[in-house]
Amino acid sequence: MQIAKNGIGTTMPNPSVGAVVVLNDEIIGEGFTSPYGNSHAEVNAINTVKDKSQLTEATIYVTLEPCSHFGKTPPCADLIAKHQIKKVVIGCVDSNSLVTGKGIERLKNAGCTVIVGVLEKECRAHHKRFFTVQEEKRPFIILKWAETNNRFIAPLTKEEAKPVWISNTYSQQLVHKWRSEEHAILVGTNTVISDNPKLNIRSWKGNNPIRIVLDRTLRVPKDAHVFDGSVKTIVLTNIRIKSQESRQLSKMYATSSGVEKSQLVFEQVDFSENLAQQICQVLQKHQIQSVIIEGGLQILQTFIDAGLWDEARVFIGGNEFEDGVGAPVISGKTIEEFKIKNDRLKIMAND
Repeated sequence: MQIAKNGIGTTMPNPSVGAVVVLNDEIIGEGFTSPYGNSHAEVNAINTVKDKSQLTEATIYVTLEPCSHFGKTPPCADLIAKHQIKKVVIGCVDSNSLVTGKGIERLKNAGCTVIVGVLEKECRAHHKRFFTVQEEKRPFIILKWAETNNRFIAPLTKEEAKPVWISNTYSQQLVHKWRSEEHAILVGTNTVISDNPKLNIRSWKGNNPIRIVLDRTLRVPKDAHVFDGSVKTIVLTNIRIKSQESRQLSKMYATSSGVEKSQLVFEQVDFSENLAQQICQVLQKHQIQSVIIEGGLQILQTFIDAGLWDEARVFIGGNEFEDGVGAPVISGKTIEEFKIKNDRLKIMAND
């Protein structure tokens, strides 16, 4: 699984699988899933084996059932069978209807000894994003905010449209690492207007997440950083927009920001009811596997109240505000808690 972690944030919407080829208790090949559209973990692991004749006596360990269908790449189960690998050890079964059980059956029919369920709990935890999409039909949802020691997430007023930092620089760097690992990031209208965030990765290396902006009446300034055209941005609005109008709007925003080519997409949702569920449906439509919801209070609480969240990552700073915007009210199981200099980080799971 340690090898599989190397692909997190680059393989979506595919899972980041890890594979190791072993012969006589020695690793002779290893690999993880390449960025979407390229080789899967099994292919990369087999390709690193220098002497392919060794494969007939080897065992390949994979965190997830090898695929059995043609997608962007040929089936991995066929490749394993082609090389007559003696034994296949699988962490967990793929719940994708195109694969589930079929890869295992194909391997058994090819004469491979197949063992399933080794470190299954750990493998499912690693593939939590993928399994949430397959089984819940929605992305894996992470809530994230920083609150003061007296439970405020923002001051009531401020002079400039930029963030007021509650957490320290080390915590902020960790947030950028998290952004590199997730498929999308979502914020509400007031957060964009108040902070003018870029929602990209600046103090870590990795891919920028897709930006999701809630803008009920399209009142976010067209020159806001989120409309700079540097990464795909999906605007969720209450205004009904036809496809042709969407293209015209994208062009208008692009002209305003000085960007020749815009990556803006507009989607209509009804803000009056079941907003969290509707957002999940839009994200599922765009094959988004995971999303970090970074605020503000209203959208965070909307997902909490709907029970639509998987993890909450809360920074508690050492500072206090005399008054401000109160922190979300949440109840969950604390699975991890530690200090980052003068900050505390609490990670909760929705139990």
